[in-house]
Amino acid sequence: MKDLYLLMHGIAVKKYCGSEDICSLTQLPSDRVGTLLDEAQATGRVTEVNGRYMLTPAGQVLLRSSYARTCSALRQDADFMSAYEDFEKINIDLKQTITDWQTMSIGGQKVPNDHSDKAYDDSVIDRIGRIHDAVEGILKRLGKQVPRLDRYHEALLHALEKAEDGNTRWVSDARTESYHTVWFELHEDLLRLVGREREE
Repeated sequence: MKDLYLLMHGIAVKKYCGSEDICSLTQLPSDRVGTLLDEAQATGRVTEVNGRYMLTPAGQVLLRSSYARTCSALRQDADFMSAYEDFEKINIDLKQTITDWQTMSIGGQKVPNDHSDKAYDDSVIDRIGRIHDAVEGILKRLGKQVPRLDRYHEALLHALEKAEDGNTRWVSDARTESYHTVWFELHEDLLRLVGREREE
């Protein structure tokens, strides 16, 4: 994927982000990102609001149409696609686990989890730990084909360690690089690369 499309891809995955976020996701150096942002804004593909960037409607259309060309070799790579399919299987478990983190059953009724039951929360974090153990090998396989994807493994491990140390906002808080936030971005990244749509 050429740098300009990689930049646009990074913005699309992040939705609304600063240049440092783009550098992290794309693994492009900051000076290169700055040059590409100038070019993307000048051509109407990206817009900036208060130091944060997002794709314009024209940029979104252009990026979507580019994937068939820029990702064609990747989509025909049997090893990468096999790793992706294995990730999707584990994604089902992660989604259920996050649901169980956000809610709990009391008297047969699902209610919001107020996180007052430490034993319950610890059990869910343990499940996330087992999911992480299962996905590590898959992430390594994905990273062999697309090395920049390795940053997700590092970010997921960091979030898991924070959660296991008792800082529960690192499980699913959307305001930080929580486990669920990073996983969601990884899934979005992969969906775009392989040309699939997210199941609601």
